[in-house]
Amino acid sequence: MLVRDEEMTFMRNRQATNLVFELSQPGRRAAAYPACDVPARPLSELLPSNQLASQSPDLPELTEPDVIRHFTNLSTLNMSVDTHFYPLGSCTMKYNPKRHERLASLPGLVDLHPYQTEDAQQGMLAILFELQQMLGEIAGLPAVSLQPAAGAHGEMTALLTAAAYFHDRGERRTKVLFPQSAHGTNPASAAIAGFDCVQLKGQADGFVDLEELKAHLDDKTAVFMITNPNTLGLFERDIAKIAHLLHDVGGLVYIDGANMNAILGITRPGDFGGDMMHYNVHKTFTGPHGSGGPGAGPIAVRDFLADYLPGPIVTRTQLEGATRYQLTTPPKSIGRVRSHFGNVGILLRGYLYLRTLGAAGLKAVSEQAVLNANYLRVKLEDVLPVPHGERCMHEFVASAQKSKSEKGITALDIAKRLLDYGYYAPTVYFPLVVPEALMVEPTETESQQTLDDFADTIRTILNESPEFLHSAPHATPVSRPDEVKAGRQLVLRWKRHCARNGK
Repeated sequence: MLVRDEEMTFMRNRQATNLVFELSQPGRRAAAYPACDVPARPLSELLPSNQLASQSPDLPELTEPDVIRHFTNLSTLNMSVDTHFYPLGSCTMKYNPKRHERLASLPGLVDLHPYQTEDAQQGMLAILFELQQMLGEIAGLPAVSLQPAAGAHGEMTALLTAAAYFHDRGERRTKVLFPQSAHGTNPASAAIAGFDCVQLKGQADGFVDLEELKAHLDDKTAVFMITNPNTLGLFERDIAKIAHLLHDVGGLVYIDGANMNAILGITRPGDFGGDMMHYNVHKTFTGPHGSGGPGAGPIAVRDFLADYLPGPIVTRTQLEGATRYQLTTPPKSIGRVRSHFGNVGILLRGYLYLRTLGAAGLKAVSEQAVLNANYLRVKLEDVLPVPHGERCMHEFVASAQKSKSEKGITALDIAKRLLDYGYYAPTVYFPLVVPEALMVEPTETESQQTLDDFADTIRTILNESPEFLHSAPHATPVSRPDEVKAGRQLVLRWKRHCARNGK
């Protein structure tokens, strides 16, 4: 009798989610070694006693096929941009070109070591210098540090740079302002950098309330952190006024670069008033995310902040008629925030992406990303209304409030059920200003057919039984855990293994 595809998937998933300790059987071996042909000596005669464990480690006993099948089956449970449509709002999960993966793995790049001399790394330093120049040009902010290892790390680094700037000027500025729709990393970064965090209420239309902003501006204001386009997928129409208000009281404007995919080659943060920003190279320039890392979060700042950037910065000089690249620490640097030059493996992929596309290509990226988002928004707005904006930029935030009140189908139900259909779920319940939020970012790398299929799937889900959806997903190893209980009563399989084996 044939087994249905769903049952085979369930069986494979169940096997893959067993721990290797649970698969272990006494006596199984991946390799059989011949008998020792020299006199055996106890380890205590070969190693100092304080270097020896009191007992052998409890390792699983498996054959080589056991190991291969376990990890291969486990890998099939992953959802990624290579295997699924991944419309994760704000995270820009777009396809990573394999050409760039291949080029970044060339021996002349991947085999370098950061402790080699500068003379032995001139090629790599030339690439990093060019990347600094390109990122500065795209931002409209001339001074760049490649060191930060992720977006939030870039935020913190820029705020530390701002703190050093104000301290050097003898100004005691303690407040960082941000709108209520800001990414959660904004206040976290500000707090770690030593600032007091002030959240501003937004307008009903999703934009910054200028009167609310003015009420909090004074000589203690250091920085206003704003994402533009914002987390509702809207471009802040008053961004120039906002910048003027901050500059009038001596403060700085920080642009969260998480949504740069919408404005590449179209406008620049430095041109609309930003003084500092970070890039997410692993998002905007297609470096792989890799389970939350490795990432890269370079920062770009205005020229008067350059002296405070973390070092080293790659600089270019002429020596005896030849071009030479060297590592230089700015005179008032806040110090290193990352080992060596930053996450070079991801930076290389960003550099290759920029060289592949060029200026015209970057503009086309944003135009297509905005077109895809608006196309999908229109396809869904009759069943998932979008409360803010008649148009969006690269992403939109829909609301499942209508389906919840009419049918009892929540944003979480939709997100979980999408997994059964082979789609990764959009970001849900963020930003908090939208009830039952579904934050969708299709990116520019998806075809019209993919977007049509996704929209059709959403409609299919909304016509399914609410009771059926409440227990979705149905084809994954884990369906709908009680997340509150899981957080309060943590149970690990390793505990059961220990109990079963009397440990």
